[in-house]
Amino acid sequence: MTQIIDGKRISLEIKDELKEKVARLKEEGKECCLAVIQVGNDPASSVYVRNKKKACEYIGIRSLSYELPEETTEEELLALIQKLNQDASVHGILVQLPVPKHIVEDHIIKAIDPRKDVDGFHPMNVGALTIGERGFVSCTPAGIIQLLKRSDIDIEGKNCVVIGRSNIVGKPMALLMLRENATVTIAHSRTKNLKELCKTADILIVAIGKPKFITAEYVKEGAVVIDVGIHRNAENKLCGDVDYEDVAPHTAAITPVPGGVGPMTIAMLMHNCVEAMEAVTLS
Repeated sequence: MTQIIDGKRISLEIKDELKEKVARLKEEGKECCLAVIQVGNDPASSVYVRNKKKACEYIGIRSLSYELPEETTEEELLALIQKLNQDASVHGILVQLPVPKHIVEDHIIKAIDPRKDVDGFHPMNVGALTIGERGFVSCTPAGIIQLLKRSDIDIEGKNCVVIGRSNIVGKPMALLMLRENATVTIAHSRTKNLKELCKTADILIVAIGKPKFITAEYVKEGAVVIDVGIHRNAENKLCGDVDYEDVAPHTAAITPVPGGVGPMTIAMLMHNCVEAMEAVTLS
């Protein structure tokens, strides 16, 4: 019987735990605050920003919202980030990506104080993950680890194949699985014999960016399949990188799209924000 990994339920579990923690901190006179910056009005970005604000409201985190026009210059954006870096009442800073083409994304990521980088994209936080030190971890990979652990799926000693090598998902995902003592292979668009390689995986994590690319032929019987992709198909319905109907019957556990990995990203962002505040109160 295939276990459907319920990201909605697990993300709510995490948000409820954070809600309790935030309430306790408020009683001690400590209020957590996240600043969210959006440049331009990309529709997908607007949805994400709205969901982040809702999550803040639910947990009890104060959120500051900066909705800047498309023509905002890089200098203006950097000046706002610098102001928020220096504001002791702000614990997390998030710039919604992508930014307009005239702004260099890398400059923006590096401008955020690593101690407030709740997205986990700053080179210092990425470096900390690489050498096993404390730091903020990119939210989607961190959410996947929680999905596996809270679904009682063993990671230690398992063969894990990660398809995708992006800085946001693929690379940090591989490092986190290594941290959990899995044996990890990273595959990508240039990998030869991808099908055969995927069939060696006890845990297959798919972030390839191609709708319904992974079919049953890629999956070992009884594997765990985590689908990071999100797309709209010809009927305008959401689907992932995995052909769910074809693959699910062959798995021990699988994440659906929607309702799998997606909700976890925001839950882990909230987790990072609370952690950022706790780090300040402890120092």
